[in-house]
Amino acid sequence: MAPGHKYKIVSLVDRVKGLSRSIVVDDLKTQTLYTLLSKNISGAAHLMTDEASQYQVLGKLFTAHSYTNHRAGEYVKMDNRYVHSNTVEGFFSIFKRGMKGVYQHCAHNHLQRYVTEFDFRYNNRKANGVEDFQRAEILLAGVVGKRLTYRRTTV
Repeated sequence: MAPGHKYKIVSLVDRVKGLSRSIVVDDLKTQTLYTLLSKNISGAAHLMTDEASQYQVLGKLFTAHSYTNHRAGEYVKMDNRYVHSNTVEGFFSIFKRGMKGVYQHCAHNHLQRYVTEFDFRYNNRKANGVEDFQRAEILLAGVVGKRLTYRRTTV
């Protein structure tokens, strides 16, 4: 199948804070990405991406923009090993493994809930100093006063 059949998710990972934010989008056009990046990333940031043409335009909005050329087999800049997209690719690896191994299927209308769950897991992991009991407390504090609703759609 062509890549067009896949759902589109944009994930942003702050390497300094170790936090992620993921958003399901309808397309990966420059305007869509511009809206997301301008709302979620400071202009003072150093943006690191792959070679996608949309990022060449958008990178000018930030203090610095570095990228790797995956098509040429480059995954880390040899002259500056800090420049790579491996952190976000690692996040996606965890997400895809969870979706295939645990959930196995997800309808598009629920996808944002799933990526939000994986953001929560990533942001509240041991590497960020959050232990299991703390993660449970954070989770439970977030559901106080909320109700789980599910609207059934008919086919």
